[in-house]
Amino acid sequence: MCFELDSEPPIPRISGAAVSHDDLVLESEDGNRFAAFRALPEEVLQLRTGVVILPDVRGLYRFYEELALRFAERGHAALAFDYFGRTAGIEKRPEDWDYMPLVQQHTNDQVQADVGACVSDLRTLGCSSIFTVGFCYGGSGSWAAAASGHGLAGAVGFYGRPSRMIELVPSLEAPILALQGGADQGIPHEDNVEFEQALSEAGKDYELVEFEGAPHSFFDRKQEEFQAASDGAWNRVLSFIEANS
Repeated sequence: MCFELDSEPPIPRISGAAVSHDDLVLESEDGNRFAAFRALPEEVLQLRTGVVILPDVRGLYRFYEELALRFAERGHAALAFDYFGRTAGIEKRPEDWDYMPLVQQHTNDQVQADVGACVSDLRTLGCSSIFTVGFCYGGSGSWAAAASGHGLAGAVGFYGRPSRMIELVPSLEAPILALQGGADQGIPHEDNVEFEQALSEAGKDYELVEFEGAPHSFFDRKQEEFQAASDGAWNRVLSFIEANS
């Protein structure tokens, strides 16, 4: 997984921001029931933007619930969801559970079916501009969501693997933002160059940023030495949402 279980998003809380949150069970079109966490700003009647959060390979845990709250504090409805409804059910799981064998059973179609249910939930709240934001496994899943007919306004991926996305580039229907670590040992610079070339040649709306010296999973409050990269990435996410809403 990308983060330790006690990690937090490296984003300041907004003191006094009124938000609400709920644990949910959603159902995708193929009948899958899965766990989700939804955070809403106080002014729900004025909602315009929504964010679907795609976690790393471990699925839904505290880091992503906290991230949903940070989005809600800034006026966006946010919904983080779990990947394992089909294989592990909807109940809370122990911290040391063995998730990797189940990750191998996922298909992109299944992930996108669940993304679709999340998008539908946010639309029922009145969100007209919906974005996906994902990390690692969810980073490439977020980009793939922009090629999956969800009607997204944009898709953001933190340290997603371009190799999982290259063949979907021609089908992209929304702008994407790729936030990569310049020192990510699992995603070499050459992969990002190939991804950017494919996006450019296909005439897609994109921005790819490599943060110099930043490793995989740099977006973490524990990674204090990479706070500047985290700040830059977060500001780009917020600007991307504002520009494409």
